[in-house]
Amino acid sequence: MQRSTAVIYTLFFAGALAFVITHGGSEGRGAASAPPDAGPDAADAAASPATAAAGDADAGSDAGAEGIVQERGPEPAGRSDAGVTLLSGEAPPSLPAEAPKKVRFGVVLIQYRGAQGAAPTARSKDAALALARELAEVAKTDFKAAIEKGDKGSTDDLGYIPRGVLEPAPEYELFSLSKGGVSGPVDTPRGFWIARRIE
Repeated sequence: MQRSTAVIYTLFFAGALAFVITHGGSEGRGAASAPPDAGPDAADAAASPATAAAGDADAGSDAGAEGIVQERGPEPAGRSDAGVTLLSGEAPPSLPAEAPKKVRFGVVLIQYRGAQGAAPTARSKDAALALARELAEVAKTDFKAAIEKGDKGSTDDLGYIPRGVLEPAPEYELFSLSKGGVSGPVDTPRGFWIARRIE
């Protein structure tokens, strides 16, 4: 049962990442970019040769260019570096050679406006970070109590996940933990995570 659960979650994460990459869209005239919460690989996928060629063709003439520009709604509240950088704003260091190849983990999720899956009426990012810091302290001594105060999607056991599936910041935090260790808040495209490594 646990193995099938891990496979399902891994497929879900991979499918979600593939969806975000393929549906990245373009912002402005001929400029391709990924949504701000898409993760590090989506930005590279958005700058494909086909998109660049469309941008070059667009630059050559202004005639009819108005038809190419698409209306955009308000920018999401999430940072474009969610999941890419640590809360300090720095890129996470490389994992040490002795880091595990896969871990079993649980997570407390605290969503904010603009995060994937969050309601438009979700709390602000600042309020989410304040709550995440509070719950991180609770999680150190009582992870289940922190889960109960977290948002839907919080669970004490998500199963196993291999390296290379998560964005750099949550992957670094999770795979750097010792067994039984609990991370501080880490920003992800889905909201703030507080992770606990089980195995």
